[in-house]
Amino acid sequence: MGREALNQRDNRRAMRLDVRLAAGLREPGSSQRFDVDVIDLSVVGFRCETSFTLVTGSAVFVTIPGLGPLECTVAWRRGYIYGCEFDRPLHNAVFDHIAAQHRKL
Repeated sequence: MGREALNQRDNRRAMRLDVRLAAGLREPGSSQRFDVDVIDLSVVGFRCETSFTLVTGSAVFVTIPGLGPLECTVAWRRGYIYGCEFDRPLHNAVFDHIAAQHRKL
């Protein structure tokens, strides 16, 4: 099955790539940053793992190495895995750059 058919089947809005990168996350108004492991990425969001508790629907800022803080919303949670949606999609060139450096093979 092709990637396009797979994306239609699981209602994805954008192609996701498996990545492995360490990032920082913080809540708005807080200077306290905590570590997360980003495990997949698309232009519209990412999936991460952390032992820090996040509230579904809350706003957070993620800092991916080489980029400034990006505002996003916690969309869902399953145990220590979270799905977050960027408030503004990543530019394709930025996504390609991150994927080239951190893609999990």
